[in-house]
Amino acid sequence: MGTPVFIAGPTASGKSAVALEIAQRLNGEIISVDSMQVYRGLDLGTAKPTAEERASVLHHHIDILELTEFFDAARFVARTKSIIKKIKRPVFCGGTGLYFSAWLEGLGEAPQANATMRAELEDVDLETLVAELLEHDPATHATIDRRNRRRVVRAVEVIRLTGKPFSEQRAEWTGQVPPNFFLLERGREDLRQRIDTRVEAMIAAGLVAETCSLRSALEGNPVAQQALGYRQVIGHLNDEQGLPETVALVKSRTWQFARRQMTWFRKLHGAHTLTVPANEPAVETARRLIEQLT
Repeated sequence: MGTPVFIAGPTASGKSAVALEIAQRLNGEIISVDSMQVYRGLDLGTAKPTAEERASVLHHHIDILELTEFFDAARFVARTKSIIKKIKRPVFCGGTGLYFSAWLEGLGEAPQANATMRAELEDVDLETLVAELLEHDPATHATIDRRNRRRVVRAVEVIRLTGKPFSEQRAEWTGQVPPNFFLLERGREDLRQRIDTRVEAMIAAGLVAETCSLRSALEGNPVAQQALGYRQVIGHLNDEQGLPETVALVKSRTWQFARRQMTWFRKLHGAHTLTVPANEPAVETARRLIEQLT
């Protein structure tokens, strides 16, 4: 196995196109670091690589699960360990910071997800879960995004399964990354315009129809339901808002998500920040990145 290359960045930053160019030049394979592209059917909303792109370079961790299944950082690490030694040059690419950290610095002692417990917790309202977290693990309560249901559920799940605070079982992540870790950054207005253009393209390509066909499965999987776009479109299908309002809402939620991603990645130590000018072709960004490989 050659030295891995890591490419991270917010949604719509162009990292997938850059990773494809790099994998082609280095005879590598792409390891998707994306918590939603693992699901079959979630195609438009997760901006999966096209069939042509996947034919030109082997991609891992894409379309590996049905929407009835669960995926988390532990499963990501386990699956990656099972394949990485067979890859000549792994190119990690994605925007799920938790998966990058889990792979690079470990998972700690927390148990894997328990389907029965997870189903039980999904029936509990978020306010009650947050209160339980405060009672049993104030340290996690103070630092966790308490609006992120998926993360709150995971923390409470670990507490109930082990009887110990979640904070005592997580790996102590330092944020240190290896030399070949690259963070793609774009100007604020450029990134926002790219997000708006992407959302409009997804709607035009049939995101509403895709969501409609997957609706029952999505509503049964609280993890997959977090995928940007799908929850908002389900609201539209439930007559909560019209289509123009839905498009605006997806754009807004995607921008908010991108800002959170940027905040996460900027805390990393040792990452090479690669500023991408507006309209720079992916082939040029890839060329500049390759020049910095060690």
